[in-house]
Amino acid sequence: MHKQKVCVIGLGYIGLPTAALLATHGYDVVGVDLNVHAVDTINRGQIHIVEPDLDAFVRAAVFAGKLKAYTTPQVGEIYMICVPTPFHEGQEIPQPNIDYVMKAAKSIASLLKQGDLVILESTSPVGTTQLIADALLKAGVNVEGIHLAYCPERVLPGKIMTELVANDRVVGGLTTAATIAVACFYKTFVRGAVLETDAKTAEMCKLTENSFRDVNIAFANELSIICANQGIDVWKLIALANRHPRVNILQPGSGVGGHCIAVDPWFIISRDPENSHLMRTARQVNNHKTEWVIEQIQAAALVAEKRLGHKPKVACLGLAFKPDIDDLRESPAVQIVSTLKDQGYDVAAIEPNIETHDQFALTELEALFKQADVIAVLVRHRQFLDPEIRKKLREFGALDFCGLGNEG
Repeated sequence: MHKQKVCVIGLGYIGLPTAALLATHGYDVVGVDLNVHAVDTINRGQIHIVEPDLDAFVRAAVFAGKLKAYTTPQVGEIYMICVPTPFHEGQEIPQPNIDYVMKAAKSIASLLKQGDLVILESTSPVGTTQLIADALLKAGVNVEGIHLAYCPERVLPGKIMTELVANDRVVGGLTTAATIAVACFYKTFVRGAVLETDAKTAEMCKLTENSFRDVNIAFANELSIICANQGIDVWKLIALANRHPRVNILQPGSGVGGHCIAVDPWFIISRDPENSHLMRTARQVNNHKTEWVIEQIQAAALVAEKRLGHKPKVACLGLAFKPDIDDLRESPAVQIVSTLKDQGYDVAAIEPNIETHDQFALTELEALFKQADVIAVLVRHRQFLDPEIRKKLREFGALDFCGLGNEG
């Protein structure tokens, strides 16, 4: 296949790795982002997010002249939309917000020509790919000659550069021709299987995958609360139960965060609330786990205050939504620290993957045991797994909400 010019819109946790990977596979890539700092950083061959190996990919691509970032879309043959899709809050059932997707689609309308590929990678509610086609048609684009398809990412933060290539991909076009054309494109850099379907099925597939994970995490989180009430070590219990050949219970945590698992189930629930009882309950359980963690920290702080005669210093280990990344989106740990701070607690956060935070005071891990009166472990970062740190946390009596004491 001729290596066409690719325009990647959105240079965040998915867009930038994708752009850099394509550039190293011979494509001429232009990246687009409204964040001027991100654009300038990338054009220096550097990165503005934390992801293993990404810096080397970006540096090589930029210095080879295969990747350049802009603040506005540039002409290409393949357009990939990798922008955020949050939801509208303040409602009983959060509603998907696809404003960024639609703005991205409209921004390339004047650039499109016959034979171009337009690929939506952003997690989106069912029907979004068709809405893009409708918007382009309204903007005067002859969509019959444009190949529009949906192809969701399936990567794990911390392993993105590997999984972009290794994982199977699902491609769903609005037409059979679009499905085939876009699948051919992905086959030029994906080693996993490229599975072909229609757009609505592909959209639903992405939402289904993360909703399935949310339900399974909810089981583990609910189990952890029950075990705490019974005086049972939930991590030891799970290790024993998982020795059953057909049982694979996940690990509980402080809740569920990130832009996928904590968000995607609502995209299904909002479309069919009458028939999504299990998924809605899972969302409620995982949100409740975060509230429960806050209550446990408050109770420990009250005990410490009675002992000390003054307000205790509370230290929270971890802010990211999962171990060993800098991504704080929808993080339960951030919600926990923010709530405690708003309630008047003297809170310090230890987050080794970021340098500063605009709301919280960050404390070095080395100073933790001298300053804190209550310690809560919220994220299982590798820095906290050091045997000496684990020993100190056990001796201190730290609250462990992520199985730091579990050797598994």
